[in-house]
This record gives sequence, structure tokens and C-alpha cells, in this order.
Amino acid sequence: MKRILLFLATNLAVMLVLGIASSVLGINRYLDAQGLHLGTLLLFSLFMGFTGALISLLISKPMAKWSTGAQVINDSTDPMHRWLVGTVARFAEKAGIDMPEVAVYDGEPNAFATGAFKNSALVAVSTGLLQSMNREEVEAVIGHEVAHVANGDMLTMALIQGVLNTFVVFISRVVGYVVDRMILKNDKDAPGIGYVATTVVMDLLLGVVASMIVAWFSRQREFRADAGAAQLMGDPRPMQHALARLGGLAPGELPKTMAAMGISGRPSGLMALFSSHPPIEERIRALQNAQ
Repeated sequence: MKRILLFLATNLAVMLVLGIASSVLGINRYLDAQGLHLGTLLLFSLFMGFTGALISLLISKPMAKWSTGAQVINDSTDPMHRWLVGTVARFAEKAGIDMPEVAVYDGEPNAFATGAFKNSALVAVSTGLLQSMNREEVEAVIGHEVAHVANGDMLTMALIQGVLNTFVVFISRVVGYVVDRMILKNDKDAPGIGYVATTVVMDLLLGVVASMIVAWFSRQREFRADAGAAQLMGDPRPMQHALARLGGLAPGELPKTMAAMGISGRPSGLMALFSSHPPIEERIRALQNAQ
């Protein structure tokens, strides 16, 4: 319930901020005079900004199963599967969340958590990860993913994406309207080529900036999930060992919609600004400094 209230409050806050800023800067009066109703644009921006993020969140679990071929093992009698399910159950109880679905999928070393709500989540690990790590390291990885779930990271990232999408839609259309009416002097009722071209360009440019902001938030969430795994295990060293092991392995690729919830990534150079994960060395150092 608190997460739903947060989602509604975020929508209202975005509308309020955009409305106040437009009134203070005089944009509201100018655009109303030119035929663009700011209230309608605000509602349109909110709808466009949050609808995609919300739909992606709601279908995240079935899409994760479909795209990775993950098989749920909660009822499996295989000894390894029973150990995995028991580990997730132990951490879930300690974290104060309902038991997630547990799944295994074929692939290179990686793991992820997903789901719209923390009490109906999915935690999945790859066969490559199970083959590459000892049990203590696998436990640390599972603790990391359970921490993602307990922290509500899936919904938080959807909220952040929705807020940024709203600003991108709103600002690009305001700028497009100004260019079309003021600079190109379009006096027709319908928007001209200036509006269309400017909106497309602004959507692309602001979209890049928004992606960098989302990635930054995601990296901070990784540090927090690492710390959560250390807390669940009662010792930061297994998480450090798991990260060190991952640093020597090629991480398995995950679908883009789930990359932020995976355990590992390989950022480098300029692309590190768009990476959902910090460098392994920084994550290990953060755990060492917290001891």
C-alpha cells in the first residue's frame, strides 16, 4: 500500500513542480495565449511518462521468465534446487518479505530479481553462476537479489523512469511549440514541421540525459543491495568473494528491462555513465569500508 501511495504522490508531485515552474517563468500565460493549454500538456506528459514505466513493471515477471527461459523450481525435488529455495526462503524471512518464486535459467554467470511488488517477486540464478561459485558465494548473490526485492528497487526504478519520462515529454513539446510559433512564425492551427522536428530532437537529447540519471540511481541501488546481502549473511566477506569471483568471469547478458536488477555488469569508458552497475572494484571497496 505504501508503494502505491508513493506512486500516486510522485505523479502529483511531478504535476505540481511542472505547473509551478511554468507559472513562475510565465510559460503558462504565453503558451495559453498561443493556443497551447498547459494543463492538458501536463496530463498528457504524465500519461506518456508513467504508462510505459508502469506497464513494464507490471509485466516484468512473466517477461523475465519468457525472455530468459527461467524455470520456477519452488516445488522441485532436486537437491540443488531444494537448497536454492531454502536459501531464498531463509533470506526472505529475515528481510521481512513473502517468499519469492525461485527460478533457474541456462546462461553465463548472472542472477536477477524482478516483479512489480516485493511480496510477489521472482529471484533467478543462471546455471553458469551455480557452476562457477561455491555455495557461500551463491548465497551472497541470492542475498543481494533478495535485498533488491526487500528494498523495493523494482518499483523505485519504475518511479524514477516515469518521472524522467514525464519531464522529457513535457519539456520537448514546450520547446517544440516555442520554436514553431516564435522562431518559425507558424500561424496555422496545426503544428508545423518546426514543432515536429524540434520535438523529435529534444526527445532524443533529453532521453540520453534521462538514461544517464536512471543509470546513476541504479548504481547507487547496487551498493545498497551489496550491503543488504552482507547484512543478511551477517558477514560482508562472502559478498566480497562473490564479487571478486564475478570480476574474473564474463557476465551473462540480461534483457535490457532486467539489467538493472542483475548481479553483474561490465561498465567501461564513456559507456560507464549509462551502466546500471558500478565497477566490481568499487563495490568490493564499498563493502570493505563499511566493515
